[in-house]
Amino acid sequence: MNLLIVAATQFEIEPFIRHKKKADILITGVGIPATVYHLTQKLMTKKYDLVIQAGIAGSFSKRLNLGGVVAIKGDTFADLGIEEKGNLQTLFETSFIKKNDFPFTNGWLVNQHLILQKMSLPVVNAISINKISDSDFQNKMMFEKFAADVESMEGAGFHYVCLQQKTNFLQLRSISNYIGERDKSKWKMTEAIENLNKELIKIVDNL
Repeated sequence: MNLLIVAATQFEIEPFIRHKKKADILITGVGIPATVYHLTQKLMTKKYDLVIQAGIAGSFSKRLNLGGVVAIKGDTFADLGIEEKGNLQTLFETSFIKKNDFPFTNGWLVNQHLILQKMSLPVVNAISINKISDSDFQNKMMFEKFAADVESMEGAGFHYVCLQQKTNFLQLRSISNYIGERDKSKWKMTEAIENLNKELIKIVDNL
């Protein structure tokens, strides 16, 4: 199987890299633009049976434990829109984009791969943003608008490219912190990375 593992930083998947699994590795850099550019370049040069993005994320939901790992079903560009008088309108709501224009499904970038049905992990929705913030107003607005469980800075870009390239994909996220908590002494970064890589290694072993 031709397998590609994608991460924003090497730090997030260093344990997997040391495990020396048979997979290509792509470190895109942080953020949606870097993910879209470098992943597109990679997929234009080689055909993969499955692409897995692995990284940490923040959670809106306290029902997800810090350090826990989830699989992402749907993701979207949460801050791609117009904000006026404290109200966020997505580009779908302004009619600049139709919510079911490919590769979107009702405004979401949805993974339909059967691998999600085989996951023992929680399967949740996520949003991707360009700016992490401790603003209670922004975080409340994002949660109320999208009702997603987790937030990252790359996931929607990853889904977008894989759907456009008609490539099978899986996004894994481990919860390092709750959204809005900027006191990093309360984050579980070490546990999140450890558990993320354990699940990544397990999934690759079972392919």
